[in-house]
Amino acid sequence: MTNHSRRHRKSKSEYRVRTHLIHGNYESKKWDYSHHVIPPMSASATYRLNSAQRGAQGFFEFASDSMDFKKHVPIYVYERLEEPTRGMLEENLAYAEGGEMCVSFTSGMAAISAVFGVLCERGHEIIAHELMYGCTYSLLTHWLPRYGIRTDFVNLMKAEELRRTIRSETRVVYFETPVNPDLSMIDISSLRSVVDEMNENRPADKRIKIVVDNTFATPYCQRPLSLGADFSVQSLTKDIGGFGTDMGGAVIGPKEYYSSFMLYRKDFGGVLSPKSAWSFLVYGLPTLSTRMINQQKTALRVATFLQQHPKIGKVIYPGLENHPQYELAKRQLVNHEGRFSPGAIIYFVLKEGTAESAEKFIDYIAEHSYCITLAVSLGQIRTLIESPYTMTHSALPDAEKRHQGMEPAGIRLSIGLEDRHDLIDDLSEALEHMPEIVSTGAGVRGGAVY
Repeated sequence: MTNHSRRHRKSKSEYRVRTHLIHGNYESKKWDYSHHVIPPMSASATYRLNSAQRGAQGFFEFASDSMDFKKHVPIYVYERLEEPTRGMLEENLAYAEGGEMCVSFTSGMAAISAVFGVLCERGHEIIAHELMYGCTYSLLTHWLPRYGIRTDFVNLMKAEELRRTIRSETRVVYFETPVNPDLSMIDISSLRSVVDEMNENRPADKRIKIVVDNTFATPYCQRPLSLGADFSVQSLTKDIGGFGTDMGGAVIGPKEYYSSFMLYRKDFGGVLSPKSAWSFLVYGLPTLSTRMINQQKTALRVATFLQQHPKIGKVIYPGLENHPQYELAKRQLVNHEGRFSPGAIIYFVLKEGTAESAEKFIDYIAEHSYCITLAVSLGQIRTLIESPYTMTHSALPDAEKRHQGMEPAGIRLSIGLEDRHDLIDDLSEALEHMPEIVSTGAGVRGGAVY
């Protein structure tokens, strides 16, 4: 026997997460693809059953808490219930986030809606951070009150405000961190301590759950469950997808909630298609680490350039030492190896502090820049720019936006994979034309949602 053959073969658990995201869970019971280099994709709405008894067993096992689907091959009946490609993606997302289970949905908002639908019922209350994505705000203020679920909006950057607001009806504490769009940080561990104290004398069915939207950070930069959150939700459309071709969302959390989320998805129908799941599984997750490493490097260079420019009033990026919560960012935004990973989103404010000047600036970019695209969304290989005040956060009332510290001249920049010199050149050129931009060009678009 040669020395080579005597060498210890490393177990899968000994490899790093970056490698796992590329090679996936090839021991999955969802589908035996040990001979496939690329996971296969199912494209069948319904599945052949060789007996009525097998069909009955499939329905019985669906969303069952008693089945260990890591060891048991599920019986597939109908795509809306369960499907192998989607199941493989969910296994890998749960692993990346450090969760026991994952259930995917057709969009990030479908995943967020599912969290509230599963954890809340009539008479319950949600405590949410006062600033958040506009569509989530609309869900909490327009739709959930119709079902008897109210929301208190507070500044969750202050743990004492959470303590003061919790009532017997409170069931969920919800927030984004970093916050969309101003990239402020919320201390998950600090809020966990408050919630644990409040839960101490509550029965299990009345305990408060912490839900964190991890879209901005992705599991590469932050894993909320390890910091004290009960559930992590995110839009797969953004950095996890990476290429802007498919929509999706996911909820990751404790395995005892698996059946509830599966039943919710079955009945409300927000089921991620296998074709989209395959894209996230084959293109998105395997390239996440490489994309984020490069995008973060560029983001720091661009943020530094903006910070030094005389026509910029403020730059907020967790990787800059002047970030208001830089020490928290360094503790909370770390990759699986413990390295500081501040993400690839920058928020900056023009010194000409009006919504009109921000819109004229990004209109100029749209017309003159080759490498910066005016578009909503984020986390793509292309750099995207938008004005949150009048675009993605237009659902928030103007008074609320101002109260929460949103700046009319604020601009959100999602860094892609372009050469940093080209990005800085195009931003510099637009800033040099600021007086001309402000005095001419289109006005504010009336707060339409783009």
